[in-house]
Amino acid sequence: MSRFDLSRDELAALLEGEPSYRVEQLWRAFHLEHLDVSEVTTLPRPLRQRLALEPALALAWRVARESTSDGGATRKWLLEADDGARVETVLMGYRRRTTVCVSSQAGCAMGCSFCATGQLGFGRHLSSGEIVEQVVLAAGEAARAGFGRLGNIVFMGMGEPLANAANVLGAVARVNRDLGIGARSVTLSTVGVVPGIERLATEPLQVNLAVSLHAANDELRDRLVPINRRYPLGRLMEACRRYREATRRRISFEWALIAGVNDRPVDAAELAALARPLGAHVNLIPLNPTPGYPVAGTDAAGVAAFRDALSERGVNATVRHTRGREVDAACGQLAAGMEVGGLGRRRPARVAAPAPLA
Repeated sequence: MSRFDLSRDELAALLEGEPSYRVEQLWRAFHLEHLDVSEVTTLPRPLRQRLALEPALALAWRVARESTSDGGATRKWLLEADDGARVETVLMGYRRRTTVCVSSQAGCAMGCSFCATGQLGFGRHLSSGEIVEQVVLAAGEAARAGFGRLGNIVFMGMGEPLANAANVLGAVARVNRDLGIGARSVTLSTVGVVPGIERLATEPLQVNLAVSLHAANDELRDRLVPINRRYPLGRLMEACRRYREATRRRISFEWALIAGVNDRPVDAAELAALARPLGAHVNLIPLNPTPGYPVAGTDAAGVAAFRDALSERGVNATVRHTRGREVDAACGQLAAGMEVGGLGRRRPARVAAPAPLA
């Protein structure tokens, strides 16, 4: 657990006997000033010393390792909790925005064959506070590094956000209310957990939804994204349609282009047939290398051809710029510094690549 799991009332209980304004001072210091207890100089020293020993005010994560790339504009932290859980968080500074990619679980149970986290297996869910703490860490570092204010949060790190929906949505509400980051600046990525999408359609928080699709027919998607066997494309597209109608918000489809597997003209035609009726935007991502998946990503010419094939069919598509690949911080590469099979159920060191469909 993290100090960011505490409510204001719980924090007030820890400050019983102190003036009521101390609660606001400490709350602001934690959430907006990114300070530790010892650094909150608006508090009297004896109070700081007492609170520094309070277990409920401890941080959940310690930084086990930091890696940088892109001239320092991309920073990845390996975070470790007292119970041994490990996650990775990535901060990306751009010219006009700063984004943090946060994890929602230690490991992942979805088993996507081309994803390093999926190859790892499942450890545990993260609490809302453990998720918020990643955002606060990134916001503080963004300020120190001169990136400017942290403005965007993407739940595209380790784990399936909608498999931990209660804690993830609780974290979104907290960053919206306590950190001042608008829900429309938050993107939740899912591999297709249909009940989670249906729940999201009823939530008042106006977050962005990104569906990691990667295949547009059930036979191939069953092999690339195993949860498709439980929630096949027909059911997933119906959930997306209802989400679109309920929220009036555009859906994004994420598509990792895998050479010879899902980058052919027929794949573009199938994808367009799903995306166009929903008005969905497609983010194309050349597959990033992972130790357990032996197939390369599509080359630049193939990526451009696939994008053009979608455009010709009336689908808006962009190619995502890869950040942090050399430090395993890019999409699909997060594995918390652990070997394949290092969490939860064991997995083979290498996952067989699916043959392209005839």
